[in-house]
Amino acid sequence: MNRMKAWLSIFVGAIYILNPGWGLFELIPDNIPLFGNLDEGAAVLLLVWGVKTLRNHSKKNEKE
Repeated sequence: MNRMKAWLSIFVGAIYILNPGWGLFELIPDNIPLFGNLDEGAAVLLLVWGVKTLRNHSKKNEKE
């Protein structure tokens, strides 16, 4: 189940980051000072968490 969440977070994060610059969907508009890029930061965190989870899972499987 955790692997599925990791893959889903990688997919959602990548789609959000690869979203065209004009923003087909944007949670927080980029022109708001100090808060405009928080949604992109959250998408990067989703990517990092997903990759880290998958790496930990594969290392755990190698030990067994």
